[in-house]
Amino acid sequence: MIRPEKFWADKEIALRLGAAVTAVDAAAHRLTLGDGGEVTYRKLIWSGGGDPRRLPVPGAVLPGVFYVRDKADADAMMQALADGAKRAVVIGGGYIGLEAAAVLRKLGCEVVLVEMLPRLLARVAGEELSTFYAEEHRRQGVDVRLETGVQAVLGEDKVTGVRLDNGEEIACDMVIVGIGVVPAVAPLIAAGAAGSNGVDVDFCCRTTLDDVYAIGDCAAHANDFADGAVIRLESVQNAHDMANTVAKAIMGEKEPYHALPWFWSNQYDLKLQTAGLSLGFDETVLRGDPATRKFTVVYLKAGVPIAFDCVGTMKDYVQGRKLLESGVGRIDPAQLADPEVLIKDLI
Repeated sequence: MIRPEKFWADKEIALRLGAAVTAVDAAAHRLTLGDGGEVTYRKLIWSGGGDPRRLPVPGAVLPGVFYVRDKADADAMMQALADGAKRAVVIGGGYIGLEAAAVLRKLGCEVVLVEMLPRLLARVAGEELSTFYAEEHRRQGVDVRLETGVQAVLGEDKVTGVRLDNGEEIACDMVIVGIGVVPAVAPLIAAGAAGSNGVDVDFCCRTTLDDVYAIGDCAAHANDFADGAVIRLESVQNAHDMANTVAKAIMGEKEPYHALPWFWSNQYDLKLQTAGLSLGFDETVLRGDPATRKFTVVYLKAGVPIAFDCVGTMKDYVQGRKLLESGVGRIDPAQLADPEVLIKDLI
């Protein structure tokens, strides 16, 4: 989907599709594949990503329950809509769930969104952004249910509804689950690699196994923009920048991974762009008016900006990235709150 097969051949890259790795022999530098075949290596880069976290309730395996991870998932959902599905329950109020709800509404579906926590985006954003997106989705016709869990998926041969933890039953034709991912690292851990939440990597993305590196969603690393805390980052940026770090390390240029995290989310006609990590923030500054659907939330820790959430404010996002990369110290919150003050002038 990304490049034609000729591209890989021209680069002398042997592309093995449909070849799942079932075991890693770190001592012998050998992989065992699902079909019984083997591949040897001098260096191994593990970029397995993650698998969708499954819904642990009765009925969760019925036809009509979908997860959002790859193109096949998206194709299956679109086919369900083409076959007449008109009512959907989305489980999970993170970015995956919200983006799915937005697409479904644009396609004319009735949507109920269920989130166990007291607010949307609770793990990744402050209350200003959570409140804004809850109001926006409700304005677009989504029935947002907070502090609500799912007891069971209903149906016999296919999904017909969902039972909530309060006993209420909601009729639906499809269920979309977006409750996180489980790092796909089992063969590495079985081979002896260290790791509990993913696989642990060092400053140049090397695991504790000789000649084995890991990048992307599955790599637990000490992140400079999280005060050195060991975290996993599920983002395109992280996968790309870790790939660069590993390629250089293998070629003898060992440079510590140091890349500002950034993310984006498209919902309806809104574009959210995030720079930095808001982990551990103790203050927020609102820049602009959410009622205009264009505003920025600045996250601070001990007076120092650590992240920006920018809704329709591209200039704030670009300049906010530069400010975070500059390592600037404390900034007067009143200046950050004034849209007339350019963020770049605060560096």
